[in-house]
Amino acid sequence: MFLTDFRKEFYEVVVNQRVLLLVAADVDALCTCKILQALFHCDHVQYTLVPVSGWQELETAFLEHKDQFQYFVLINCGANIDLLDVLQSEEDAIFFVCDTHRPINLVNVYNETQIKLLVKQDDDLEIPAYDDVFREEEEEEEDSGHESDGSEPSGKRRRFEEDIMERTMKRRQRREWEARRQEILFDYEQYEYHGTSSAMVMFDLAWLMSKDLNDMLWWSIIGLTDQWVQDKITQMKYVTDVGTLQRHVSRHNHRNGDEENSLSIDCMRIAFEYDLCLALYQHWSLYESLCNTSYTSASFKLWSVQGQKKLQEFLADMGLPLKQVKQKFNSMDISLKENLREMIEESANKFGMKDLRVQTFSIHFGFKHKFLASDMVHAVAALMENTEKDDSGTDNFIKALDSLSRSNLDKLHQGLELAKKQLCAIQQTVASCICTNLVINQGPFLYCYLMEGTPDVKLFSKPMSLRLLSKYLLRSFICSTKNKRCRLLPMVMAAPMDLEQGTVIMVGIPPHTESSDKKNFFGRAFEKAAENTNSHILYNHFETSIIELKMEDRSKFLDALISLLS
Repeated sequence: MFLTDFRKEFYEVVVNQRVLLLVAADVDALCTCKILQALFHCDHVQYTLVPVSGWQELETAFLEHKDQFQYFVLINCGANIDLLDVLQSEEDAIFFVCDTHRPINLVNVYNETQIKLLVKQDDDLEIPAYDDVFREEEEEEEDSGHESDGSEPSGKRRRFEEDIMERTMKRRQRREWEARRQEILFDYEQYEYHGTSSAMVMFDLAWLMSKDLNDMLWWSIIGLTDQWVQDKITQMKYVTDVGTLQRHVSRHNHRNGDEENSLSIDCMRIAFEYDLCLALYQHWSLYESLCNTSYTSASFKLWSVQGQKKLQEFLADMGLPLKQVKQKFNSMDISLKENLREMIEESANKFGMKDLRVQTFSIHFGFKHKFLASDMVHAVAALMENTEKDDSGTDNFIKALDSLSRSNLDKLHQGLELAKKQLCAIQQTVASCICTNLVINQGPFLYCYLMEGTPDVKLFSKPMSLRLLSKYLLRSFICSTKNKRCRLLPMVMAAPMDLEQGTVIMVGIPPHTESSDKKNFFGRAFEKAAENTNSHILYNHFETSIIELKMEDRSKFLDALISLLS
């Protein structure tokens, strides 16, 4: 059931209760969790936080805690499956679901008692009508037991014949309704996509209750930026939501230009920026950022000698000395930094890179600390999927959550260093895949499998890292291939996950085109291919386009997928 008044139907219901928070392992979910935690601290709400990285952990966490709680809040998980069927919950359990995954399961939509959906209503949800997909169970047809033997009165025989005709008509209508229902459900469930950021939805609730703080606003900005970095929403949706948040930024930070009421320089300030689309450049050197940003690396084709020359020409065109470009951004000459954005944009246009600047936000803590929203996304994601130490998923989750607090800048800086290593690993893998022709055109899609022993293969057993690698590789491959048809194809990428259990993680991403609506059909395609081949598949991720399967089933599963999509 969709809630219309979040304050009355959600917050005021849980404010005097003990609540279990079940939070998915993605950046938007962490930001939503931080906003909700801040609200709960305001009103002294008792809660228990449990991170869940997939359906198995969600079921386990629910079984462990179901006797202690009546109210459950699920963040970025639970909307796209029949939740009550999966969790087998008691009838008095109430689930509040704030999730960006679409399409929303129709049982959840039409459950009036236990499932409460915290979803922005102006999202284009295209929910089918109740009567088109649900039907009251008809009573079993009773066998009348009367057979006409010709000796019955004519009136009785006529009624019997009318009864037979009526039943035949009802059966035909039922079959037609079933066929139409299957068609409607197929159209509705065909594509996986994402709605408004959960952090923005939760910030709206805080704003309605006049409890919104600058910190909460910053977390909602990071939630939206995560969707953009992970390529989950369209450029149009991103720009629209940036405009919404920009109004809140003006409202919270308007005193910056007022000398009498200006904030102390040590205070936290958020600013709207039209900044460079270069990964972590303010915490790195400009040269390394250009080399490890997907857009510039693909445009220059940096995996080739010719591409390296082109990068040198680009730097020469800007008039930037190599000595300046290769040292830390903070140490560059101030005279160069002042007009850097304009210089880079002007040269980028000459080299055919027209999208090198993007609308975003930055945060300042005093003179020293300035972070772009995209820097935060990369840092938090890197902490969450850190493979350098053998920490548990929960430990990494807590570290990533802590890095969002401005009192934990040391953890954030750790995250930035990890993010740099991750981006370098992605670019090296992309270069290796293209130079060794590992990307294969399978007809309906492009396919790449990372072999065991590939450097950093452990990092790519994590869903967010593998998805980011797939996105970067697809963009680079499109720039490197001369086959125009390949440029319109989606991509499937697989990597070893657990060598002991012999499992592979596989992700499917939609084509990289300007007009792409970011709708992903691989969830349904994977399901059908697994069904056709009886492959051992584990749907453990909240996104249906990410699956785990046995190593020995990989080739037959791939063959089934090719024939299905051809």
